[in-house]
Amino acid sequence: MYISRVTKIDDHLAKAIKDLFSQLTTSRKPPEKEDLKEIIATDSTILLILSKDKAGLEIIGTLSIAFYKTPSGHHAWVEDVIVDQQFRGKGLGKALMNKALELARERKASSVNLTSRPSRLAANQLYQKLGFEINKTNLYKYTL
Repeated sequence: MYISRVTKIDDHLAKAIKDLFSQLTTSRKPPEKEDLKEIIATDSTILLILSKDKAGLEIIGTLSIAFYKTPSGHHAWVEDVIVDQQFRGKGLGKALMNKALELARERKASSVNLTSRPSRLAANQLYQKLGFEINKTNLYKYTL
């Protein structure tokens, strides 16, 4: 398996990510090719793909990690961790998360945050095994 940073979006990659996204949520519209191009155009967000081959022809996972700085420090936020359901339980989500943590260390982030629905039992167990702790705080959302 290969994990790589996305630096170019083509139709094949856009479709693969769109297909994976449907396994994460049905309440949100999957990203379009132009959305993905905008994401990778910035240095503050890294989009990773997990593929079965080095050429990235069969994409079976994805993860994005965003970096930002505030007066309280350098931060990282992981979003949209998806491993194709056919390949779950093989340590691939762990590999994606370890790559994200490696990138966060390289960028000197003081913490890495993420959220996960309680119904995603395997994902929540993975995050805790990796050392993530449930943060006793209120997460607020304002929908625009």
